[in-house]
Amino acid sequence: MDHYRPIALGDGVLLAGGPLRFARAEVLARGRAPRTVAAKDIPEPVLARLTRPRPALPGVPAGRTGVMGILNVTPDSFSDGGRHAAAPAAAARAMAAAGADIIDVGAESTRPGAAAVDTETEAARLATVLPGLAGLTWSIDTRKAAIMGRALDAGAALVNDVSALGHDPAAPALVAARGCPVVLMHAQGTPETMQAAPAYDDALLDVYDWLAMRIDACVAAGIDRSRIIADPGIGFGKTLEHNLAVLRGLTLFHGLGVPLLLGASRKALIGRMAGNAPPDARLPGSLALALHGAACGVQMVRVHDVAETVQALAVWRSATLADALG
Repeated sequence: MDHYRPIALGDGVLLAGGPLRFARAEVLARGRAPRTVAAKDIPEPVLARLTRPRPALPGVPAGRTGVMGILNVTPDSFSDGGRHAAAPAAAARAMAAAGADIIDVGAESTRPGAAAVDTETEAARLATVLPGLAGLTWSIDTRKAAIMGRALDAGAALVNDVSALGHDPAAPALVAARGCPVVLMHAQGTPETMQAAPAYDDALLDVYDWLAMRIDACVAAGIDRSRIIADPGIGFGKTLEHNLAVLRGLTLFHGLGVPLLLGASRKALIGRMAGNAPPDARLPGSLALALHGAACGVQMVRVHDVAETVQALAVWRSATLADALG
């Protein structure tokens, strides 16, 4: 099976509805050397998926990469565990004031090695922040249908599930019934085990094919394809080499035909590439990956450092997209 990765961004046909364009694509297939074709020579169904405009994401103005701010109300997240426990609603409002388009609220850590928490514990943690989110655009980061339902009842605009609705058998039906947007993220294994020994035949193509399969399964479960967002899952069951393969081939995922979210903020691969920098010293690397995502046309980046990312993206847009944006 051939996979088409847009390259030579700048001229040509619109990528995912714009503002970026591409003139050629790299054709990837298992067991065969890559080759390059002109955009006009991409098969029509694939070209349609690569070029058609994406549905609007909650809170994100058209034509730019959105910023999702991370709000962990957990004691054990890898970067900011416990940081927002005292005043989570105030932290959410500070992120919104700094320019976050949507705040992603999570009450169960999914860092490597993290143990699962029960529904009651996750709900109790969320109870500390939900009343203070009125008037904000926010999403719920959870694997559990019961938590998804409570959050949607409280005003969540989007469900973000690191298991791609595969952890809880009740989750696909709930999301289908609610008609809400949902992020399907790739992960190999569970948070407890995912970094033990991740292995792929071809990391880029394996992640792509897995996401395509999960999208089809969720559509079969009644979820409208226009409501689905895909996340390649940087750091979730991947070595540094696997993560880099996914990042270098990021434009391939536009072939899924859905909006893309990139979450790489402060992750371990940055530390691995930057002298073992601890999580709170990974801002420069996080900004580099956010800008890489924008340059590859992703529709949203998920970040800890909202103000810095908003500024970096604004400068990047002004410096690189002036013609496209008019």
